[in-house]
Amino acid sequence: MTSEDGRPPRGRLARTARLAALPAAYAGRTALGLGKRIGGRPAEVVAAQVQQRTAEQLFAVLGQLKGGAMKVGQAMSAMEAALPEQLVGPYRDALVRLQEAAPAMPADLVHRQLEQSFGTRWRRLFRDLDDRPVAAASVGQVHRATWSDGSPVAVKVQYPGAGEALVADLGVLQTLTPVLQAAAPGLDARQLLAELRDRLVDEVDYVREAEAQTAFADAYRDDPDLAVPDVLAVAGQVLVTRWVDGTPLSRVIAGGARDDRDHAGRLLVRLLASAPVRARRLHGDPHPGNFRLLPDGRLAVLDFGATEALPHGWPARLGPMLAAGRDGDAAALHRMAASAGLLRADQVPPQALLALLDPYLQPLRSSTHRFTRAWLQEQTRLASDPFSAAARTQRRLTVPPRHLLLQRVAAGLAGVLCSLDATVAVDAELRRWLPGYDTSRDAGTGR
Repeated sequence: MTSEDGRPPRGRLARTARLAALPAAYAGRTALGLGKRIGGRPAEVVAAQVQQRTAEQLFAVLGQLKGGAMKVGQAMSAMEAALPEQLVGPYRDALVRLQEAAPAMPADLVHRQLEQSFGTRWRRLFRDLDDRPVAAASVGQVHRATWSDGSPVAVKVQYPGAGEALVADLGVLQTLTPVLQAAAPGLDARQLLAELRDRLVDEVDYVREAEAQTAFADAYRDDPDLAVPDVLAVAGQVLVTRWVDGTPLSRVIAGGARDDRDHAGRLLVRLLASAPVRARRLHGDPHPGNFRLLPDGRLAVLDFGATEALPHGWPARLGPMLAAGRDGDAAALHRMAASAGLLRADQVPPQALLALLDPYLQPLRSSTHRFTRAWLQEQTRLASDPFSAAARTQRRLTVPPRHLLLQRVAAGLAGVLCSLDATVAVDAELRRWLPGYDTSRDAGTGR
């Protein structure tokens, strides 16, 4: 639980104790499951019960601790479509709660944060402020208010001690690797934690987030498909932006109409493909809680705590590499991957590399592609089989640190598209936005 005043536990000892209880509880459930099997319960039933209880406890604790612990849960939420179908209901409920809700801090603490950031006369900035949060997430919660000029605004208030909580989480989260792996088999939990650890501290810097959001807002101003609310004020631990009404993407996933699912999927792909070209930044957090489908059909983007500056746009090799994979040119794909430092040419044969990537390249080989849970579950099953050819090839690849966020974004996007069950023209979007991708064997490229 959070403390009585709504603060997430700050001390390393308190946070470590709660996280350390997870592996112990998982071990206990596993032992109990073994007893049930000896007593005659079917192995599949016992395993499903252990996995479900592990997920429920895991996501409850991550949500209560907020900070880096909850951020791990949110990152996992983008991949809920990879979970086994018989467990997806209980998991999805827990994951959606992490996307948009966490235990909230009380009003007096919110007011103290506003006073520390804007001064004792902070109330003059607002005509009114609703003390009840409309959302509470990993490092802050959001309140609806009316700005001094009458505009509806969102007031994002950071939890006291969020920075200390993140620092406390950095080392402790490594102990969760076996639990995360048990809750979501096939998830590369170690790599996920390593990449998140490198970026967590940036997310408590609201000035940095405001700069990123302003860059996106300027890039997509008056865009017919994408909406980014303007930043009105930022100081200390408070960020004020224009209010956006709309349907949360999690609700579209849970029960949206087919047209809305396809439309949301198309706009998600367009955002993530176009941002490095238009905003010179990569949006690094595609979990559903960050998006709203507006009544006019636009997709609103609400959170910019995880972005990466790309002053030169997309990496130059990315488009040609994807084009080679799309066209089945194993030799060209292998050559470019080796030159990019993704593999050693003598350790991974060209055809093995193409076979590993082939399922993920299928969306590029037709005018539209339907992303399904069954497809993602099959890829997760193959990735979690240590004896499969794909797993052996995967172990020989090296992802440079500079590409880790891009890899996570691609995986998260695929997970959300499969949750949406969306049909999307991915190839057309990449041809529009990714330099070097709109080529073919007939274009004189030598492939």
